[in-house]
Parts: sequence; structure tokens; C-alpha cells
Amino acid sequence: MNTHELLTVCLLAFFWVFAVLAILAIIMRVMTIAFPQKDTTSDIPLYTAITAVIGQILPGTRVTKIEEVK
Repeated sequence: MNTHELLTVCLLAFFWVFAVLAILAIIMRVMTIAFPQKDTTSDIPLYTAITAVIGQILPGTRVTKIEEVK
């Protein structure tokens, strides 16, 4: 195999990899548009952490309502 053939094989491999990655990127984009991330309004780990901290600071208390103050 001479240098010219090796260069051709390397360039073809590079362009094929580029084409495959471009196709995968397009598929990923279509999937993110078709299945958008759901926005969750509840923040259960945050509520659990707040309840645990309040329980340690003020033993015997119960958290019944958490509101955001702006």
C-alpha cells in the first residue's frame, strides 16, 4: 500500500466517522424535541432535607406546609 492509498483510506474513514456522528446528533435532537423533559413542581429531596433539619433543630415539630417567599 503506497502513501496515496493510505491517505485516501484515512480520509474516507474520517468522513465516515463524521457522517455517523452527524446522523447520531440529528437523531438525538429529534428525540429531545419529541420527548421534552418534564418539569416537576415538587422537590421531594428538598422537602425531606428541610423536614430533617427542622426535626433536629426543634425536636417533636412537624412540617405541614412549605412556602417560597419572594
